[in-house]
Amino acid sequence: MGAASKAVVIAVAMVVSLSGCAVEGTPTWPGARLNATLLTAEDFPPGVRFDRVVEEPGTPDGADRPPAMESEPEGCADGLTKDIAASVDRGPGSSAKYNVSYDGARIVMTILVAALDLRRLEATATRCELYVTYFDRASDPILMTTTKMESSRPQSLTYQQTMQLQGEESSVYFTFENIGESGMFGIAFPTPDSTISVKGSLPQTFLDVTAKQAERLRQP
Repeated sequence: MGAASKAVVIAVAMVVSLSGCAVEGTPTWPGARLNATLLTAEDFPPGVRFDRVVEEPGTPDGADRPPAMESEPEGCADGLTKDIAASVDRGPGSSAKYNVSYDGARIVMTILVAALDLRRLEATATRCELYVTYFDRASDPILMTTTKMESSRPQSLTYQQTMQLQGEESSVYFTFENIGESGMFGIAFPTPDSTISVKGSLPQTFLDVTAKQAERLRQP
């Protein structure tokens, strides 16, 4: 398994259960206000793969995710996921999600009708700035670093999380932000896909998409 593939596996097992922080409810799109805040396929260049995500009705949060990996300090492998779960509302119409895929980047964005607890998220990211995690105790330890990135939007919390394993290094990127009464979070994976004609590069493509989504949320 290459570095990029390992990064995706680890990110899914830890932080990016972010993309799986779904809210239980019927698989219908939220009301007009939430629906109008989402980017659509028309907001991206032709050839970019765009998919709205509809959760299965009655499926509990995290049902499709692997269990959290062990970590030192404890709780860093799924800390951000728990922070999100603690602040989001439940029920139909409380969130909406979509995937955007380029050759080189896959981005998952989630929009919430409620605000995120940014102080709690930032505290967890700071506590877990450097930690070690394991697939199991018999496997090699995986060194993880969580680095805050500069953003053109002061209220945004944007991070690069880098995995170091057996001399290989790979990163995923994620962001949290409140705009008005709405919250948004997103994650980007390094995902080559030659079937997609439009190239994407990280972190720039992720920063571009999150900036565009934030601007859409600001529109009346």
